[in-house]
Amino acid sequence: MRGWLSAAFALGVSVALGAQQPTFRSGTQTVPLYITVTDAVGRLVPNLAKEDFTVLDNGVPQEITVFDNTVRPITSVVMLDTSGSMTMNLDLMKAAAEQFVIRLLPEDKAMVGAFNNKVEFADVGFTNDRDDLIHAIRELDFGNATRLWDAAAMSLQQLEGVEGRRVVVLFTDGDDQGSSTSQGKVIDKARADEVMIYAIGLESVYMAGPGQRMRTRPAGGLRRVADETGGGYFELKKTEELGPAFTRVAQELHSQYLLGFTPTNLDGKVHKLEVRSKDPNNKARARRSYVATAATPPTPTGK
Repeated sequence: MRGWLSAAFALGVSVALGAQQPTFRSGTQTVPLYITVTDAVGRLVPNLAKEDFTVLDNGVPQEITVFDNTVRPITSVVMLDTSGSMTMNLDLMKAAAEQFVIRLLPEDKAMVGAFNNKVEFADVGFTNDRDDLIHAIRELDFGNATRLWDAAAMSLQQLEGVEGRRVVVLFTDGDDQGSSTSQGKVIDKARADEVMIYAIGLESVYMAGPGQRMRTRPAGGLRRVADETGGGYFELKKTEELGPAFTRVAQELHSQYLLGFTPTNLDGKVHKLEVRSKDPNNKARARRSYVATAATPPTPTGK
């Protein structure tokens, strides 16, 4: 799963006869979009049809050629901040992350990891064994600093070569410290690889010295990373909100719509995407861009 992938939005569609779900494959240019729809009070909206959506590519309405509202498997990397500022909240954060893991469906897979002054991934790798994942969460190490963007970039690397839907769930209580990777590079890589990033930020309190309590502030770039890739962003002010936030991420990932369209202008540039709900009371959330690169033609084979 190593090596940087090219900006491969070029996908084709086939329908699996058993589950009757579209599957994207290399060859034809079809841009997939996973859509979260909420109503005016933030509740997830089920049972919508293709006709309930409008997709715009650089402001131009597109014909929706793929629509699927069934639950599709995910492969996710759950990356948790275990830096010094999280000392008082580590157990609560780990328990909250378990709420995400226990809501994985049988066909889902996940990997867990942690970041501080280093970035680590649990030895179990990608698995659908919840017990193994929970044990891995509880064993994650702690340290200093907060290599947030390095952790995000390395999570994207772990997902290279993985088939199907790919997601990073990123949690932190602070700003980046010590990363060699920038927020912009994380967005570029997630866009090229079509990976959705969910971000959870927490304002936490930690002891900076005897009698000196400090309050953290989550990295300002978290919201942009989530918005650009179509994931959700949750900024929490109380540790009691941790469990519900991780639970909500799992609920959203299992309640999304899949839309696809075939672009006509393959100019190799980044195109702006917008998805609208035709009901003004609903809000549709999806990734905001893609790279309009033509599919690589298949290599001829001799007899």
